[in-house]
Amino acid sequence: MHRLTSLSLFVNYFVFAMLLNSVGTVILQVQRNFDITKSDASLLEGFKDIPIAVASFIFASFLPRIGLRRSMLLGLGLVSVTSFCLPFVGQFWYFKLLFFCIGISFAFIKVSTFATIGLITDSEKSHASFMGYIEAVFMAGILCGQFMMSAFIDDNDPKAESWFYAYWVLATLSIIAFILMYKSKIDERDAKIENRQLKEEFSDMLGLMIIPLTIVFILSVFCYVLIEQSFQTWFPTFYKEILKVPSTMAIQAGAVLAGAAMVGRLLSGYVLKKVSWIAFLSFCIIMVILLINIALSLSSGVSSAQVYNWFNAPFVVYLLPLIGLFLSPIYPTINSVILSALPKNQHSAMSGLIVVFSALGGTTGSMITGHVFERFDGSTAFYLTLIPLGCIAVLLILLYKIIKKNVITTPSN
Repeated sequence: MHRLTSLSLFVNYFVFAMLLNSVGTVILQVQRNFDITKSDASLLEGFKDIPIAVASFIFASFLPRIGLRRSMLLGLGLVSVTSFCLPFVGQFWYFKLLFFCIGISFAFIKVSTFATIGLITDSEKSHASFMGYIEAVFMAGILCGQFMMSAFIDDNDPKAESWFYAYWVLATLSIIAFILMYKSKIDERDAKIENRQLKEEFSDMLGLMIIPLTIVFILSVFCYVLIEQSFQTWFPTFYKEILKVPSTMAIQAGAVLAGAAMVGRLLSGYVLKKVSWIAFLSFCIIMVILLINIALSLSSGVSSAQVYNWFNAPFVVYLLPLIGLFLSPIYPTINSVILSALPKNQHSAMSGLIVVFSALGGTTGSMITGHVFERFDGSTAFYLTLIPLGCIAVLLILLYKIIKKNVITTPSN
């Protein structure tokens, strides 16, 4: 029984990784299809992330009452319908609606998945292992999604709408995930919370937010996702306009970035068994800073006279995705650090804060990058990620010192 449920959760995350991260391809393509400015195109990130934050916060306490399985079916059904209808509409406003629905649906999926994992695992070790696997599946979904989207791009016709039909593939995958979840059986009795109101959940979360440890952590999460989403969303546009590669190759570069991130997160699990988390993340931050500076300095010398492919591209084309290798371990590591430092009865509220501030950071990063990209250029936009990266370095030192001193003061009730 748990095998089918586990498979269903993996497929859910795989599909939503493809849906969520298709926004980078869409931002690149809508500029060409509808003559949309970069600033207007960047709004799509907000239509995706803000609903994730709001829905996760509002509905987290109600989903167990609705039913975890029913909530996931609702999310999958919604994205199946909206994705299937996209080629028939094919207007910019519909992409806003699509990503709004994807955001709402992912909130249902993510909150329900986290709760379901606790129901189908029987130990802390198996729980941590399952979380690691599903995180890797998510990154694999991003990688496959980028390659799949690139297959529908027509480099010879900037106005071609053939890429709209990629969403029929995503709709089909969503329907498959729906069927798997429908056939799954989940014992949800332990997930139901009796006599629990929304204002109590809100009060718990606000109380947690005034703890110094939490303040430092959520700022770290916000800054990290701001950086990550800036790269993930604008990578195809940067490759197309700054590195002068074809659109298909630009989108594939996003897949390479996701692949590097997947490898980075898998390797971090092994490395963290050998060294302290603060030493490892300090090394990662230094490497990201070096890679950004080297890659962006090399990007200024790329010629627009030559048509590039993966066999004759300049060195910077291969170098830039390595940022994902060293950037990606930061997020799961700090999440693990904060949850280990807090009592277990506060994990649920903290998970809500993680989702909320991750979504807000993603929206902020994408919109800022879009505006800077349009007003100046892509290199300037990516150089500016060094500012939040420096903030993360300072915040991690503070986080380490707070945890080391065990200064975790919970608010009085």
